[in-house]
Amino acid sequence: MKIICGNHTLDLSQPVVMGVLNTTPDSFSDGGNYYASGSLDLTLALQRAEQMLSEGAKILDIGGESTRPGASPVTEQQELDRVVPVVEAIKANFDAIISVDTSTPAVMRESAAVGAGLINDVRALERPGALEAAAESGLAICLMHMQGQPGTMQDDPSYTDVVEDVARYLQKRVDLCIDLGVTRNRLILDPGFGFGKTDEHNLALLRNLSQLAPSDMPILAGLSRKSMIGRLLDRDVDGRLPGSLALAMLAAQKGARILRVHDVAETVDVLRMQQLVCSEI
Repeated sequence: MKIICGNHTLDLSQPVVMGVLNTTPDSFSDGGNYYASGSLDLTLALQRAEQMLSEGAKILDIGGESTRPGASPVTEQQELDRVVPVVEAIKANFDAIISVDTSTPAVMRESAAVGAGLINDVRALERPGALEAAAESGLAICLMHMQGQPGTMQDDPSYTDVVEDVARYLQKRVDLCIDLGVTRNRLILDPGFGFGKTDEHNLALLRNLSQLAPSDMPILAGLSRKSMIGRLLDRDVDGRLPGSLALAMLAAQKGARILRVHDVAETVDVLRMQQLVCSEI
């Protein structure tokens, strides 16, 4: 399985790691890490990008809007200022697939213009103009399921059947993309672990991961340091690495081809060991 990401082709015959680089002051795990004296520091962001690539990340996911529960909204200009310079700098310094974690049409367009290869949208292109902007960009697109909006999504999430409901929603978004001329080899699907889901919803989706996408479309799983790990294992953010690695391995076993993580080196090691065992070497 391969996905076309701008001028790169992403080989997904084995699961790969997407490294998280949030250029926000308030993301739940790495918020503020790339700021100095209150401003975004491109040098710090580039150092982190280089580290993740050296550790084995195949994709870097740049986000300028926190979507944790209760997060404050950002303006279009704030998001542009946080994302586009980082995409441009990474493109100038590294030969990497750059993903932009955004729902904002202007950010999609500007990021595509400076070298992004993938649009990763937690709202599955539901914002006005986003579907058209993503389709016209020519980039790969990751469509994620989220029930509600970040500020309220965890208030009381409910489903008739979470697996069927999420799969049906994602298929509808795929159909809309295809209607606008997006080819299937540009599409990735994400069930949206933790986005409008209880812990049991998340576990049910993980158990049935292969049912959530057609066989020719890869699944992205974002489980790294999620709050469900904290609740189920009674761990704060800094103590969630073992749980994150266990979920990454389980997601890969269940069919995920892209693992979005904060801890790149550790996750790459897990996947390498899994591949060695599965290949009977």
